[in-house]
Amino acid sequence: MRVLMFGWEFPPHISGGLGTACYGLTKGMLQQDLDIIFVVPKTHGDEEKSKIKLISAEDVAVTVRRQDLKYFKDHFKYIEVSSALVPYMDPEEYKRVHEGDTISKTSEDIIHGNQKLTFSGEYTKDLLGEVSRYALIGSSLGHQEDFDIIHAHDWLAYPAGIAAKKASGKPLAIHVHATEYDRSGENVNPVVHQIEKMGMEAADLVIAVSNLTRNIVINKYGIDPEKVFTVHNAVDFSEGDHMGQVKRNTPEKIVTFLGRITYQKGPEYFIEAAKKVLERVPDVRFVMAGSGDMMNKMVRRVAELNIAMNFHFTGFLKGDDVPMMFRMSDVYVMPSVSEPFGISPLEAMRSSVPVIISKQSGVAEILDHAIKVDFWDVDAIADAIHGILKYPALTYTFKQHGQTEVYTLKWENAAYEVKKLYEQLLNSRNSDTI
Repeated sequence: MRVLMFGWEFPPHISGGLGTACYGLTKGMLQQDLDIIFVVPKTHGDEEKSKIKLISAEDVAVTVRRQDLKYFKDHFKYIEVSSALVPYMDPEEYKRVHEGDTISKTSEDIIHGNQKLTFSGEYTKDLLGEVSRYALIGSSLGHQEDFDIIHAHDWLAYPAGIAAKKASGKPLAIHVHATEYDRSGENVNPVVHQIEKMGMEAADLVIAVSNLTRNIVINKYGIDPEKVFTVHNAVDFSEGDHMGQVKRNTPEKIVTFLGRITYQKGPEYFIEAAKKVLERVPDVRFVMAGSGDMMNKMVRRVAELNIAMNFHFTGFLKGDDVPMMFRMSDVYVMPSVSEPFGISPLEAMRSSVPVIISKQSGVAEILDHAIKVDFWDVDAIADAIHGILKYPALTYTFKQHGQTEVYTLKWENAAYEVKKLYEQLLNSRNSDTI
């Protein structure tokens, strides 16, 4: 079975869990004897391809037929929206960046016969323009490539998947790694919401990373439950295996937050909990690893609480720095407000680090040996951190049982579930044509 897969990022060029999940899943799918053509807007030459056929959209000649162009004009109205949109940007940040700087790209602007298009492959001010051009690439590949099924990851790639389906007539599976409700709460960006809903409605199969996400897809977007299935994420066990022991330069305990510093991840709750822990145990260091639109606000809050001497901001970590940070940590905390899944706790548990996660996360559905708290309950987060730091027996229990548990959560198992869904979809379509 051959899969035409559309994503937005691929290791080592990633901005968060999406690229990590796409790479892990595709590696698992290779072990299921699936042939993967993975398309990204732009490659850099140093991607970890393995046996995956990786295609840069910049290398694809755009050949859009007249009927396809009409379809674009009728259905992709958002192409004409000026864009300064970043997937994880909050409304205030969007307004600030957007003011006085508009870019408009229509299909007429970028179609001049058979040509190649350019992409940054990043979350730029012309993001919607790039999403639109990426859809044109999807249409071209739908005509050019030989495949059995299309798989599009997250909203940035949904239009490309839809276009490939329109061009080829092949079934479309979309993978919902997050929704606009996770990123922005109830203050959803209507353009992103529109694209997400369009992708879900056009898809023959919707794969959600958790039951939490599945319920949002069904209840918030009105999608038929019969075509929405949950396949939980997993963890790559090859990451950081070559490191061995990591030397620490401090005798103090280290408590880590690793993720985007944005509304969805609940960084403010981590900081408030840190203050409460330090009032009881002063010789602890707290690390906030990541970047995002709330960074400056969090730095100010740490200063206001007078805990800067015990608090460190590392900036965005990638590559070997991620497993190295986990191996230096004594506790990992993920206080997400709304987390579709959350791979980082699995990465921490792989490194024998006890984890504290919010009940409002998809990963909480599959973990038994993790402390689960409500994201807003700062006292409970602080008590959990204090308990792990103070009681060695508790730490030992979570380390041992947690690592045993996480070793059952492999990407090849997730890939097997996806393959079964592919087969059910294709068999259903074949029986309908008989």
